[in-house]
Amino acid sequence: MPKMCKNCGSLMDDNFSNCTNCGAPLEAAAAPAPGAPVPPQGAPVPPQGQVPPQGAPVPPQQPYPGQPAYQQYPGQPMYQDPTLKSKVLAGILGLVFGGFGVHNFYLGYTSKAVIQIVVTFVTCGIGSLWGFIEGIMILCGSIKTDAQGRPLRD
Repeated sequence: MPKMCKNCGSLMDDNFSNCTNCGAPLEAAAAPAPGAPVPPQGAPVPPQGQVPPQGAPVPPQQPYPGQPAYQQYPGQPMYQDPTLKSKVLAGILGLVFGGFGVHNFYLGYTSKAVIQIVVTFVTCGIGSLWGFIEGIMILCGSIKTDAQGRPLRD
């Protein structure tokens, strides 16, 4: 059963005899009322606005009640939005199918892609250099966003 500090109101595990916040002796805490939130077990909970002393275990912080606490570990890649368009794919589409505007269809620039198709047919294929050059620009990083303004992922 958790113990509660008379002095600062912190809840501690059974293995603590004194409060890690203020050093006062602990007494057994009363059972929580039905439906009341239960503090996390295993670590002392400092009162609002106070910092636990050096070396004291710190309970995990939950961003929203009922949500699990997620932690970013060193070396772990950051979360990326799965709807972001690939820079490499857009660049390759521009190099291979640039005259048909496929890379612009992929990135969401549909009117620009239709204009590229028309220019390619009117110029008997010479206008396809436009799409080829855009493919190089995408791969080099000159074109960094899609039609919605979201950045291209690597």
